[in-house]
Amino acid sequence: MPDHSQLIGRVIDEQHSVVSERDNILYALSLGFGSEATDPRHLQYVYEEGLKSLPGMAMIVAYPGFWMRDPAYGFKWQQVLHAEETIEVHHPLPVSGTLRGRTLIEDVVDRGADKGCFVYLRKEIHDESGRLLATVLSNTLARGDGGFGGGGKPRAAMAAPPDRSPDQVLDIPTLPQSALLYRLCGDMNPLHADPEVARSVGFERPILHGRCTLSVAMRALIECCCGFDADRLRGVQVRFSSPVLPGETLRTEIWQGESNVHFRTRAVERDVVVLNHGNARIN
Repeated sequence: MPDHSQLIGRVIDEQHSVVSERDNILYALSLGFGSEATDPRHLQYVYEEGLKSLPGMAMIVAYPGFWMRDPAYGFKWQQVLHAEETIEVHHPLPVSGTLRGRTLIEDVVDRGADKGCFVYLRKEIHDESGRLLATVLSNTLARGDGGFGGGGKPRAAMAAPPDRSPDQVLDIPTLPQSALLYRLCGDMNPLHADPEVARSVGFERPILHGRCTLSVAMRALIECCCGFDADRLRGVQVRFSSPVLPGETLRTEIWQGESNVHFRTRAVERDVVVLNHGNARIN
């Protein structure tokens, strides 16, 4: 059993990432923007004239790829699942240009031989002048890699939604080909495309990327809480609680708080919560 705590502090990726209008448009289309083809609120994210960047592009830019598949790290890559994600947008990302991204393993937490381990990544994105634009914190559950001992301690639990009816609810259908579109944004994990790989780890068919599910929920927040102005959505934190099948409808429930917004997302057809303990900061 490899001691994955030895990976703490290792930089797994450092790159200059060239971002184009095409990258932004493809990402927005994979979330269903443009379904209202004549609505300027949609077109601002899918048409190059006056194009705006979505905050979820912070997950796309300088993406390190499916690094856990590299045998050098010793993970059972077929058994990894995205557990949590936090995005902080310090300044809106440009729709084109060269950005610098650096991703390191911030912590590894052993949960026991039968529970796997948490792997925490930190990615920072800077512009060419060195200004910090965004920080992305990701927690991956490596289900087959626990029991080595060592590492850090689990993070504090995220705040749960209020125990009352939501203030707003928005249903957004995903496309049957959503995963195939979203993987072109950089996450080429075959779990999201290859039926045999999906079945080998217990899924009936390829599942949607967790970051795509989160991005659809962020789209709901942008529509319901930001008046379609994506620049106002400056921070998001969420726990991934269940996979989504491409083509399902995602219902995002939203609660307005004093200083932030709580949200939760469920797959309507199965009535399963897929994102939980969601919190957003809106300017």
